[in-house]
Amino acid sequence: MAIDRLNEKLNPASAVPLKSVSIHDPFWTSYANLAREAVIPYQWEALNDRVEGAEPSYAIQNLRIAAGIEQGSFNGFVFQDSDLYKWLEAVGYRLSTHPDPHWEAIADEAIDLLEKVQLPDGYINSFYQINGLDKRWSNLTEAHELYCAGHLIEAAVSYYHATGKRKVLDIACRFADCIDRTFGTEPGKIQGYDGHQEIELALVKLYQTTGEARYMKLAAYFIDERGKSPAFFLDEFEKRGRTSIWSPNPHMPDNTRKPDLKYFQADVPVREQKHAVGHSVRAVYMYTAMADLAGLNNDPTLLEACRTLWKDMTRKQMYVTGGIGSTHHGEAFTASYDLPNDTVYAETCASIGLVFFASRMLRLEPKAEYADVLERALYNTVISGIALDGKSYFYVNPLEVWPHACSCNPGKHHVKPVRQHWFGCACCPPNIARLLTSLGEYIYTTDAATRTAYTHLYIGSEANVQLGDASFTLSQTTAMPWSGNVSFKLSELSGSAASFSLAFRLPGWSNGNRPTVLLNGQPLADNAAEIRDGYLVITREWNNEDKIELTLEMPVLRLTANAEVRYNAGRLALQRGPLVYCLEEMDNGSKLASLSIKADGEFTTEQNDNLLPGAVVLVGEGYRDAEVVEADQLYSAASIPQPEAAAVRAVPYALWGNRTPGEMSVWVRYRN
Repeated sequence: MAIDRLNEKLNPASAVPLKSVSIHDPFWTSYANLAREAVIPYQWEALNDRVEGAEPSYAIQNLRIAAGIEQGSFNGFVFQDSDLYKWLEAVGYRLSTHPDPHWEAIADEAIDLLEKVQLPDGYINSFYQINGLDKRWSNLTEAHELYCAGHLIEAAVSYYHATGKRKVLDIACRFADCIDRTFGTEPGKIQGYDGHQEIELALVKLYQTTGEARYMKLAAYFIDERGKSPAFFLDEFEKRGRTSIWSPNPHMPDNTRKPDLKYFQADVPVREQKHAVGHSVRAVYMYTAMADLAGLNNDPTLLEACRTLWKDMTRKQMYVTGGIGSTHHGEAFTASYDLPNDTVYAETCASIGLVFFASRMLRLEPKAEYADVLERALYNTVISGIALDGKSYFYVNPLEVWPHACSCNPGKHHVKPVRQHWFGCACCPPNIARLLTSLGEYIYTTDAATRTAYTHLYIGSEANVQLGDASFTLSQTTAMPWSGNVSFKLSELSGSAASFSLAFRLPGWSNGNRPTVLLNGQPLADNAAEIRDGYLVITREWNNEDKIELTLEMPVLRLTANAEVRYNAGRLALQRGPLVYCLEEMDNGSKLASLSIKADGEFTTEQNDNLLPGAVVLVGEGYRDAEVVEADQLYSAASIPQPEAAAVRAVPYALWGNRTPGEMSVWVRYRN
């Protein structure tokens, strides 16, 4: 590791607060409205087991039983409480941008229920409160106690910032204090950590909200303790008599039944980890907390670990759609370049976690590669995970679907050609809700040390920016993702003028082309701006009503994969702007595998409002292989005729599966 990196001083940037950003965007406003008007109400019904035809949630029922309001037994997964917490967090974000007495009252009822559930010592967990408190903290490897606690804390922080009401924040603080009394290196405490990371990043948020340093110290403890020897999970496994709450347990090899420490990112201390391994959601939640703590504690060694893990994950183990976690066996990473398309897992939650991690890295060092990945995950896998009506979801995000095989091949049972109304393990739906309702937090950051305001995402919005002693409103107008035109206007500038920098990301999908830039209608001279880490930085004395216009080139990219990705040999993927495209059976007929794209052919764009108002589809030249094997034969030695010319139509991957179910493919063969 370079010495200068060990000695570097970290000055994290700050996200422009959610309450200071309003989104007015032709594309994202529809998703924001969907989250507020359809997703939150639908998920509340699902959490109360009132959606006909959907798997029951049991989340509210379990908490009512734990509170003594109802009688019964615990149902669902051990982490079922967390579904309500993520939904409550989403409601908090919704109320931050769109106050609503109706949903505030419903959320207050849920918070009242949590107050009834909470024990005098601060503990809350319906699984153990129903099944026996004598077993709490005895199976941290599997039971998700601290994971659930983390999601409660995140919900509390969100709701407090939205409403100013302290009840749920006080509940969260009491639980955090209980955890602080329970875990640590002091005598009598448990020197361990949770099997599913989440508490770490949540405690950072609690510290930032309350100013209580012990919460940040506890978060750092959980990160620093992980992976030390002797292995905590192995010791715990022996103490509880080698038992498991899962049968069979996918995280414990059948021959030994011992926990797989790599699966939990606990085989070595976090600063020594070089590769993204194990359960993908656990990994990116942990990396997010690592990045947070690197900045807060000025810890270059932790930042360097984040850089190493980022590079391994995004350059060797990430799908072109921003999906991560290539196998359904443990929802996990496998090995470098092992990225199958038809058996992929790419859980929606994992890409949401990737967005979290990317956003934290952007605060530490504003490099366009972080924002490029954030955008890739957001515009593709994350919103692919939700139907356009907000009432069905993908847990798994495949890059190739053959519905017949999905219905009868056990190796593809996890791949669905249609979105599901709910899941027994319903982590993804409320996760999507909380990201969509908090989207404003990811667009802009400010660096007070350099007096720079960064635009990371091109999403139509209005941001009230505080930059040192300067304050102003930055209004962004764009037709993204369908067009590369974007403009910014400054207004409400404190004083008549102020000197600072505005930085605009140069997206990777512009293929290295410098944008056309106009300042107040006139071309900006090349020497009036600098390109720094993938951002166009303009430093000047700004005035009210100054306007910047960018025209970003948006070519149709033909992407090829590293030769090590054997699944994509001789195939290409299409991308235009931030959107990856795919072929669907509805547009191209069945047997998509028989299609190929003309390598040097032209693509035209067409607007298809039936997919989504303003949606752009791609139409290009291609070929279809002629069928040479008789219908009642499996193989043939017949001569192979030349393929026939055929038009190829591609739609945004984010929108696939919203029409008639059928085959789908992102990667397509090509011919010269």
